[in-house]
Amino acid sequence: MDQEKFELLSQIKYPADLRKLSIDQLPEVCKELRQDIIDEVSVNPGHFASSLGVVEITVALHYVFDTPEDRIVWDVGHQAYGHKLLTGRRDQFSTNRKLDGIRPFPTPLESEYDTFTCGHASNSISAALGMAVAAKKTGHEDRHVVAVIGDGSMSGGLAFEGLNNASSTPNDLLIILNDNDMSIDRAVGGMEQYLLNLDTNETYNKIRFKASQWLRSKGYLSDKRRKGIIRLNNAIKSAISQQQNVFEGMNIRYFGPFDGHDVRETVRILRQIKDMKGPKLLHLHTTKGKGYEPAEKAATVWHAPGKFDPKTGERIISDTSNEPPKFQEVFGKTLLELARQNPRIVGVTPAMPSGCSMNIMMKEMPDRTFDVGIAEGHAVTFSGGMAKDGLMPFCNIYSSFSQRAYDNIIHDLAILNLPVVMCLDRAGLVGEDGSTHHGAFDLAALRPIPNLTIASPMNEHELRKLMYTAQLPGKGTFVIRYPRGRGALRDWHCKLEEIEVGTGRRLTDGEDLAILTLGPIAYQAQEAIRQAGFSVAHYDLRFLKPLDNKLLHEVGQRFKRIITIEDGVRNGGMGSAVLEWMDDHSYTPRVVRLGLPDSEFVEHGTVQQLYKKCRIDAESIKEEILQLMKS
Repeated sequence: MDQEKFELLSQIKYPADLRKLSIDQLPEVCKELRQDIIDEVSVNPGHFASSLGVVEITVALHYVFDTPEDRIVWDVGHQAYGHKLLTGRRDQFSTNRKLDGIRPFPTPLESEYDTFTCGHASNSISAALGMAVAAKKTGHEDRHVVAVIGDGSMSGGLAFEGLNNASSTPNDLLIILNDNDMSIDRAVGGMEQYLLNLDTNETYNKIRFKASQWLRSKGYLSDKRRKGIIRLNNAIKSAISQQQNVFEGMNIRYFGPFDGHDVRETVRILRQIKDMKGPKLLHLHTTKGKGYEPAEKAATVWHAPGKFDPKTGERIISDTSNEPPKFQEVFGKTLLELARQNPRIVGVTPAMPSGCSMNIMMKEMPDRTFDVGIAEGHAVTFSGGMAKDGLMPFCNIYSSFSQRAYDNIIHDLAILNLPVVMCLDRAGLVGEDGSTHHGAFDLAALRPIPNLTIASPMNEHELRKLMYTAQLPGKGTFVIRYPRGRGALRDWHCKLEEIEVGTGRRLTDGEDLAILTLGPIAYQAQEAIRQAGFSVAHYDLRFLKPLDNKLLHEVGQRFKRIITIEDGVRNGGMGSAVLEWMDDHSYTPRVVRLGLPDSEFVEHGTVQQLYKKCRIDAESIKEEILQLMKS
């Protein structure tokens, strides 16, 4: 059946099989590959539209280059499903993103064809440049290295740092710009507008290439003279076209823009430029969701659509009317509510307005919301600048992505204790996106920084109250972290009122031992207490910084057994803070700290599966209670 449906794709297990085909067979390979992605993702949800958009580029790259000896470095790995299917993982692709299945994003830990980690954006040029330099210095002078960057990643600062270094370091790197004018939402910023307007004549590129070949054959174009000739050529072209090309201004040869969905033409161009010396950039226009009409029309919705009917395009959405809302939805609606009351409030997000629900405020108050593109460090410092001169920014960044803004949080917010509310979305285990996306480290990383207030709401009411508290005068830099997905309260709307900073609460009283939790993991603890059969006191700390001294004195005086539970890395987090506090105040209870491991990265699976694997699910907590009561 597979061979009948996929006549060519069924013959391809590795790229070497692809290279046995004629160039005229490649459009059919692309058609079959695209259909296979549609079939697979419709029943096993994952990232969709981005991989459809890069099918022809993927096929052309593996057809022209001798992978895995040649290196292809992917940026934002959600565009690499076609790459996975062509590199020995088609039979396992049905396990993609599932517990113990193939990983959600390319990684060398899984395949030699995956050359680098690529869960976050904008790192491909820097990594590929490093590989290109390494090739020259380790006896692999003939190795080709290609960076594939797109989906808004060119707006990230690291991409510019890579370009800057590539322009001045001897290398033969090829950068492919997959330009679809999108990230997850519509791409924004000056670079995206520049790329939209950039146009270079294809005939000119052909003439220049032939001229360079002739000059080299006559001995006029040596490597020593090449940069000077390129600069002269770029100056003449800019004068004639009245258009400055930023890449050629950095001495990076530019080709394009071309149609990234014409696989034969893409192959032809790649063959022409693959052996050129010096850094090169090939600009290819693509359409996110190409080949599947619903995805082409609504690329944001179809970035990761969940299950759907591949024939009709109807998304299979379960009835959630009786379920609690997502934390993200509560954040978005509460932010708008607060912004209506407080004219100083502005919203900032790095390319995630739909994902974090800031689009709710953006729709009503577009002049008070800022999507800054994939630029987390800038998002933080931009927020700091606005706060310094009188505004009250809510800066929403996914926890794992905020790691790239660590210095900005310290240097540009905390030192001056500026009134910025850092909302760390997707904190803790996020599920199927795996190790690159888990918000595992924010508590441990931020806890030592002076001037920060760090809080985590147990539920939607607490989130609303913490957001209200954070924007009140005199609160300084305020971090609120909350998980991906649904909360616990269907009746989520509540009165907005202040929570005293640094205060927790006792949820249940008990005599045998105390459990201290931070955030929604409290619900796993409550279920464990219900099942355990002992008298257990349960405290919701609310704040990691400052800690509730009164509450902890009560716990230290009353209990000889304590369990701390957090949805974050165990070492250096909330449990460590409690243990340190007890020691500082001469209490000596037996403290068991539960959380995520620091001995390995947690991989992918459902959140509940990963809770169990990390032993922070209700059943594991119950076992810890029983074990501790024996000691």
